[in-house]
Amino acid sequence: MAEGQTRSRPLWQQVLEDLERRIEVGDIVDRFPTDKELTEQYGVSRHTVREAVRRLRARGLVDRHRGRGSFLNEERLTQPLGGIYSLFRAVEERGLEQRSEVLALEHDRDPEVAERLGLPPRTELVRIERLRYAGDEPLALDQVWLPLDLGRHLLDADLTRTALYDELQERAGVRLTAVDESLEPVIPDDDARELLQLDPDEALLRVWRLGWSGDRPVECRVTLIRGQRFLYTNSWRADREPGATTTFSDADAARL
Repeated sequence: MAEGQTRSRPLWQQVLEDLERRIEVGDIVDRFPTDKELTEQYGVSRHTVREAVRRLRARGLVDRHRGRGSFLNEERLTQPLGGIYSLFRAVEERGLEQRSEVLALEHDRDPEVAERLGLPPRTELVRIERLRYAGDEPLALDQVWLPLDLGRHLLDADLTRTALYDELQERAGVRLTAVDESLEPVIPDDDARELLQLDPDEALLRVWRLGWSGDRPVECRVTLIRGQRFLYTNSWRADREPGATTTFSDADAARL
């Protein structure tokens, strides 16, 4: 390739498209070439290569491991919209070890959360904060608030390798029957960037969830998920009635 730009496509885009082709046909497997190797292969500047690779990483195709270089990302987790997502299940279905580092398991007060749970602002709650892992890599930062009468049953639970909803059902006799969720991209703060070992240009997905058991809101959750490791999908069918709701089984709500 000659350094510069064609009439319609900048050089980094040409490199990007060729790298995507090589990944698709299996020419690049496992270890991803270094910037130096790519500059030699394509005869372009390091700046051009870095822009193409940055966009591959933003799409989740390449994952950088500190001290080991870059690799094709074969561990991206997929979750369809319209049901209760489960990090626990999504990780284990990919054959990866799931575990959590419990950062907080304590009594807490939060007026905004209390309001979401339909409680007075100064109501005491139980807050659970966990750093979630998929294999050796941090995947998400998860905070859950529960009403005290339910959350107190979990204060002595070992949540490092078990699903919160399993413990909630077993210890407090509560099973989620519905959720309301919103999803938005966010720029991480310094604390989240350090905990999740984010790359400089890596963004997060923030999921707000209000979980219900019957007519009672029983869980308020905020999860920050690494955008490069998690993919949400959706589908539409013409024969589906407008406004129809998505149903889910007990298994869908069983783990998180």
